[in-house]
Amino acid sequence: MTARPDPLGPPLAYPGGGTAAAWTQIAGVLLIAALAAGYGRGVHELWSRRGVGAVVPRWRAASFGAGLFVLALAGQDPVHALAERSFAGHMTQHMLLLVVAGPLLAAGGAGLPLTLAGPRRLRRWAGRGRATPAARWLRAPTNLALLAAGAHTVVLWAWHLPTPYLLAEGDEVVHAVEHATFVGAAWLLWSTVFAPRGAGLSAPVGFLLLFATGMPAAALGAVLTLAPVPLYPDGVLAAAHPLADQQLAGLVMWVPMDVIVLLVAVAVFLRWLVRLDRSAPPERDLKPPDTGSPRQEEVPA
Repeated sequence: MTARPDPLGPPLAYPGGGTAAAWTQIAGVLLIAALAAGYGRGVHELWSRRGVGAVVPRWRAASFGAGLFVLALAGQDPVHALAERSFAGHMTQHMLLLVVAGPLLAAGGAGLPLTLAGPRRLRRWAGRGRATPAARWLRAPTNLALLAAGAHTVVLWAWHLPTPYLLAEGDEVVHAVEHATFVGAAWLLWSTVFAPRGAGLSAPVGFLLLFATGMPAAALGAVLTLAPVPLYPDGVLAAAHPLADQQLAGLVMWVPMDVIVLLVAVAVFLRWLVRLDRSAPPERDLKPPDTGSPRQEEVPA
C-alpha cells in the first residue's frame, strides 16, 4: 500500500538541530519547573500567613498555572511537529506564546510570589533596586506601559522579518531566545493591564494601550496575508503551497490576536463603566414634595 503524500510536503529542513535542540528543550523544561516551584513556594508562604486567597487570589494562581501549561504545550508535540512542517504551524506556536501564555502568566501576578521564593539576600537586593530613581521611573504605570508596548511591537516585527526568522530557525539557541522574547514581551505588556487595582493603568488608558498595540500586529498579519508573492526564501514556507502557507500564517496571526485583544479591551472598559456606575452617588429628586392643592389664604372679613 502506497503512503499518501503529505499535502504540505516534507518537514522543513534547517541546519540547526540535534544536540542543541535537545539541550534547549531540557533548559525550557527546567525553566518552567523553576517558575512553577518558585511561584508555588511564594504563594504558599503568603497563604499560610494571611489565609488562602489573600494577596494572590485563587484565580491568579490558576492563571499562572495555566500559562505554564500552555508554555510547555507550545514546545511539545503536536504543536512542535506542526511548527516543523509549515510556516502556518510555526505561527500557531508563536501565537500560543504571545496571546495565550504571556497574558495568563501576567494575570498570575508573579512578582511578589517569585520574590518571596528567593533567598533573603536576593530580596534585599531587589528592594534596593526598586528604590533607585530608574526603577521608580519604570514602575510608573504609564512609563511601563509605553515601554512594554514598544518592546512588544519591536519583538513581533523583528523576529518575523525574513533574515532574523531564518537565523532563528537555523540555530536552536537563537530559536530559544526568540521564543523567550515573545513570552517576555507579552508578559510585560499584559502585566500593565492585569495589575492589581490601584497599581496599574486606568481602564481608559489600558483600553487605548491594547488598541494601539494590536494595530502593528494586525498590520503584520495583513502584510503576510495580502502579499501577492512569497516573502520568505525557499525552506521557510511549505514546498507544496508556499503562498497559501504564508497567507494562512498571516491569518493565524491576524485573527486570533485581534480577537483576543479586542475582547480583553472591551471587558476592561465595560468593567470600568460598571465601577463608575456603582460609585456614582444616587440621583436625588429635585422636585419639591407634592403636598396637594395649595391652600388659599383666608381673607379677613
